[in-house]
Amino acid sequence: MEKLRMGVLGCSLHYSLRIAAGLRESLLVEPYAVASRDEARARKYAEDWDFSKWYGSYDALLADPQVDFVYCPLPNHLHLEYIKKCADAGKPVLCEKPVGLNAGQAAEAAEYCRKKQVPVMEAFMYRFHPQWRLAKDIVRSGELGAVLSTNGIFSYNLKDPSNIRNIREAGGGGILDIGCYTVSSARFLMGGEPERVLASYIRDPVFKTDILGSALLDFGNGRVSTFTIGTQFFPYQRVTALGTGGSLSIQVPFNMYADIPGRVTVCTDLGERVIETEIVSQYLLEFDAFAGALIGKTPVPTPITDAVANMAVLDALFASGESGKWEQVKRY
Repeated sequence: MEKLRMGVLGCSLHYSLRIAAGLRESLLVEPYAVASRDEARARKYAEDWDFSKWYGSYDALLADPQVDFVYCPLPNHLHLEYIKKCADAGKPVLCEKPVGLNAGQAAEAAEYCRKKQVPVMEAFMYRFHPQWRLAKDIVRSGELGAVLSTNGIFSYNLKDPSNIRNIREAGGGGILDIGCYTVSSARFLMGGEPERVLASYIRDPVFKTDILGSALLDFGNGRVSTFTIGTQFFPYQRVTALGTGGSLSIQVPFNMYADIPGRVTVCTDLGERVIETEIVSQYLLEFDAFAGALIGKTPVPTPITDAVANMAVLDALFASGESGKWEQVKRY
């Protein structure tokens, strides 16, 4: 089968650090072109990471008829603009999370691509890892009884003022960068949408970005999820689901290594067991799943409506952090 030629917008550290190696094993995706506002930088990046072509502007890459789809790892505040430009060029787009700065932008991106009949997907790679498929299957099986609560923790320590994650105007801050994961995973395991949220967070006095926050998500009928995130905090991550008949915990839920097995710990009245899943690159699985949908002309594996719903929760978290009260999650 002929591979789809991928264009990448920006000389992304995220791509080179976490994605490039896995894609060398892909039977569906060819890293074809990369673009930067600095053509010399794009050329060097192309040579380093196996791209055939390079461009000195994003628009030049989008004008290349050989590009079959686009991966967009640009800063958050540029996502909506370039999703639209991809759609105008007829290029399906896999966009890094979050797809916009708020649910309104996410809904606008979704509607724009629908009208242009161009596939778009938010790049939540964790959902493609077998440890998460296993966790979802265990929840569905009823082994844990009724799952009444989940808890997520996700943190890192980053104080560089020049890093995009610390620039508020560019969509930096913990809620947009990693809170999106703790919310997405809670929705995934709970199998629904929270009705209201209560959040508290603090901002860096210089950056003005949110750097430490906690939240309570009310899914109704006594079902709740909690999480804590931090960007100037000891690096840590874990997700746990608690049910009437047991619990499960995912050891490395999000930034999972590509060279060790996933580990899911399950506890019931029969005892505790640790299940190891296969060694995989979750990014390879994500990109292949997206490309496979394009080749087969089927819906993308994670519909863009999921991105809109996730962003609606993040909007409510920001509102609650300001009001100090419960805030309803808007439906789109």
